[in-house]
Amino acid sequence: MDDLRTPPLSRRALLSGGAALALASALPVTPSQAQVAEPGKRKIPSSGEMIPAVGLGTWITFNVGNDPVLLDRSAQVMEAFFDSGGRVIDSSPMYGSSQDTLGYGLSKLGRPEGLLAADKVWTSSAEDGPEQIERSRRKWNVPRFSLMQVHNLRAWEAHLPMLFDKKDGGEIDYVGITTSEGRRHDLFEEVMANQPLDFVQISYNVLDREVEERILPLTRERGIAVIVNRPFRQGSLTRRLEGRPLPDFAAEIGASSWAQFILKFILSHPAVTVAIPATTVPEHARENMAAASGPLPEPELRTRMSAHVRDIL
Repeated sequence: MDDLRTPPLSRRALLSGGAALALASALPVTPSQAQVAEPGKRKIPSSGEMIPAVGLGTWITFNVGNDPVLLDRSAQVMEAFFDSGGRVIDSSPMYGSSQDTLGYGLSKLGRPEGLLAADKVWTSSAEDGPEQIERSRRKWNVPRFSLMQVHNLRAWEAHLPMLFDKKDGGEIDYVGITTSEGRRHDLFEEVMANQPLDFVQISYNVLDREVEERILPLTRERGIAVIVNRPFRQGSLTRRLEGRPLPDFAAEIGASSWAQFILKFILSHPAVTVAIPATTVPEHARENMAAASGPLPEPELRTRMSAHVRDIL
């Protein structure tokens, strides 16, 4: 869900005690805590599969209809993403024509080895869930989805059992739930604590840090992978920072842009598995992927990064 740094061409059992929660969100980053076994990759706790720490979101940016120029531009974004080692792509039936755009790009470019295709079920009808998933699969033009999520917990009590059955039957690899912009966190925690989820998708960035209090510590306790959506607040954060100089300490973590600065902050949290910025610009896809390489900030620098952005905005 995210990056509109450059506007489109047209048109993501609770730990007890407050002290424990605070400690969990401020733990220093070590290779094991950050789930890093290869540069720029993270481990999915439920399976041990390694995936790149930066993925590609498709909210708004890939909703281009049948415009041939914009379809080719989206395919160029995908090509830059794949060439940079990207493999995790996330979409939803809610995202207009984004799924069709992905299908166009994958047909043109070919499916890269190790593609983790993540989509969502988004319907209030339990009966319509399986058919919606099949329609999404046809739009993507993939043999199967790796990850299927209940979008914003819509009809989750009906959809989760169906998704777990699909996982047991080998139709999908992983099951998850999503929220965005801090919605329904109490219910989200309840589902996390009581369901055998592989993934959760939440909003998190250098300013929006509510999930550090309970959601992220709970994912570590439950062994749940974390996808971060809206890392740039749908592009508004990077737009507001545009033109302002990076602080001198950005060089300590190898951040050469505000987008990399923000992504490195997100990826430095030990619970985060993958962030999924969206973009309409191929070069931004490469820039985002590069944020997963090199050093990440320690807790003290994370605090300084967040404070700096708040101060200048």
